[in-house]
Amino acid sequence: MDPVAQTGVVDQLNMTQPLDTMQQLGAATQLGGMPQLGFWDMIANATVVVQGVMALLAVMSLISWSIIFYKIIQINMGRRKALQERALFQNATNLADGVQTLREQGNSVLYPIAKKGLQEFRRLEQSVIHPNLKFRVAGDNLRRVLEQGVTENLGSMSRSLAFLATCANSAPFIGLFGTVWGIMNSFHSIGQMKTAALAAVAPGISEALVATAIGLAVAIPATIAYNTFLGMINTVQSEMECFASEFLNRAQLELPWMNKRSE
Repeated sequence: MDPVAQTGVVDQLNMTQPLDTMQQLGAATQLGGMPQLGFWDMIANATVVVQGVMALLAVMSLISWSIIFYKIIQINMGRRKALQERALFQNATNLADGVQTLREQGNSVLYPIAKKGLQEFRRLEQSVIHPNLKFRVAGDNLRRVLEQGVTENLGSMSRSLAFLATCANSAPFIGLFGTVWGIMNSFHSIGQMKTAALAAVAPGISEALVATAIGLAVAIPATIAYNTFLGMINTVQSEMECFASEFLNRAQLELPWMNKRSE
């Protein structure tokens, strides 16, 4: 064969080889030839910053679920006891019997409120102010003390809910930060490899998007739990406020120095 013809054949093979390689890569991508990465593989292959974001979100999720399970038990128990104890107080023959019944209940929800009211009674009885003035201030003082007792009891139930609100508001943005950082790193790698093939771009982007998915997985349960717990606490608050009003009404009716002026 003519040497010139042989050279032409070799040049054609060299020119078509890169094109054939790119076509094979594209065909492999369309046919699913791109390496399949599992969830844990994507986490393991992510950058250090993205892995740090995922670790932070995992800690937030663990704490959030711990609070959720604890609050489900605490608030449900508090709501049930508030309903039962208020019924017991209403069925009592007098104020003293009602308070004693609440005191006998284990881990009573309403007794701490009644106890504050009794302490205020004793302070008013032992005060040296004029009886007419004592009559005027007794109702207002007792009302403020009972409201304080309700607030303190609700404070123990609403404690740690702020963390759920923080998770609900911040977790998606923390995950988004990890995603943005991962995508930036992927584009940087594309520039170094000097190719925009899907097989080169997709793994890095998919690893970055895992951070956003984890952020949403943290935020959604926290949001649902926070709103649910607020509704349950409002129910308990209504029961406590009704009890405080009933306690004040009984005190004004049954205690002589509160239901009439002393001459």
